[in-house]
Order: sequence, then C-alpha cells, then structure tokens
Amino acid sequence: MPPASEPPRLGLLLDRCRPEQDFEIERQLLERAADGGCVAASWEPMPGLVVPGSYRRFERFEALSERFAARGWPVSVRRSGGGLVPQGPGMLNLSLAWRTPCGMGQAMEPVYEGLCGLLRETLRPFGVDATPQVVVDSFCDGRYNLAVDGRKVAGTAQYWQRISATEHVVLAHACLLVEADLATLVRRANEFEAQLGSDRQYRLDAVANLVPEYGVLPVDALGQRLTTSLLKYRLDEVARDSEVLC
Repeated sequence: MPPASEPPRLGLLLDRCRPEQDFEIERQLLERAADGGCVAASWEPMPGLVVPGSYRRFERFEALSERFAARGWPVSVRRSGGGLVPQGPGMLNLSLAWRTPCGMGQAMEPVYEGLCGLLRETLRPFGVDATPQVVVDSFCDGRYNLAVDGRKVAGTAQYWQRISATEHVVLAHACLLVEADLATLVRRANEFEAQLGSDRQYRLDAVANLVPEYGVLPVDALGQRLTTSLLKYRLDEVARDSEVLC
C-alpha cells in the first residue's frame, strides 16, 4: 500500500452510462466520491445545451427548452455555475470527483490550475500549446479557459458539495473542442440565448477545435494524429495516473 501521506489517485469510472445520460455519469461520480472514492470519467456527448441553474430565472426557459428538445437539442441544467455550453459529437467531457477536507475558498483556484495542467499535459505530446486565459465572446467564458492562438479550445468548471462539517465532495469538469461542428454549436447557442431574451451572443471566431480544419494537423512523436477517440484514450490514461487536485 502507498504511504498514508501520499495523495490518493483517481480511478476510472468503468461502468459509465450512455453518452446521452451525462447527468447520470455526474450523479455516479458524486456518489462514489461521497463514499470515499476518487473517480474520473470521460465521454463524447450527444447534441444538447447545458446551462447553469441561473437560467431558470428566465420566464421563457421551460417552454423554450421543450422546443429545443423537440428539435433534437435537449437542454440540461447542471450543478456548476458559469454560462451556456453547447454539446455535440467531436467534443470531449472530462469529470473528476473526490472527497476532501479542503475548503472551497482555499482550494478552488489550485483545483482549476491542476485541471488545466492535466489537460495541457495531455495535449503537449501533440505539439498543442494551450494556455489558460479569458476569451471574450466565447460561450461560458472564464479565466480558466484553455486557448490556442487566442481562441477557446476548452472550458472548465467546478461544483462543491458539503457532506459533513469538515469535508466536501468536489466535481471538476472540462469540456474540450476537438473535431466539433463549431458553426452549428455557436448557432444553436446564439438562437437559444436570443429566444430566451438574454443579452448574450457568441462569436464563431472566439472558439477553435484542437484539430484544425485546414493546415498542419497535430501529431505525436509516433506520428499518431490527434482525434477525438485518441484524445479520450490519452485523457483516461492521464486521469487514471493523476493525484486528486486538492
């Protein structure tokens, strides 16, 4: 057994649900973490829109969600904050969950930094230099986006749940644009925001795929080209070998 002082490592949630059941995956992660597990899951999502609970304040939210679901774009409300995130094939979601005695105030920033570091470590062998930064007019913008040449390629979020007087469960999440249909994602996000009556609109040139449509394709030292499926495999490897982030 490892020394007691060694931080616990994440394990893969192998009995993942189908990709259209994103929030069932999240529920399983939180349950495992509350029981003392340190778990991770990655998956390629189906088309849909994911919003924080604050979107429920709009009078048109429920009716509009039903209309978008009828068009094949179901709307889900997530636990973490932030803004709207369109989802679809060619993207990857990564979620990590664990139990910690750390407080949110002291650990939130280190968790973001650790999550960005894990993603950057996974992308580096392909020659992709992604940096944390704000990207104005990207969906769900924040300080801990990852960007390449100023365009957002990944977003991050956290959710903290108190489970006792001294402990929390942490869910750290990342969403990566790999080979997605960016024009459709941005169009659907803008349609939803406009019909909802919010003041948010997003620019297509604020986001980018990790695999460019034109130009030099990212490859590793073995000549393997970056694809959604290969990146999922590499993320699973890195997550499985990682320590918890706080």
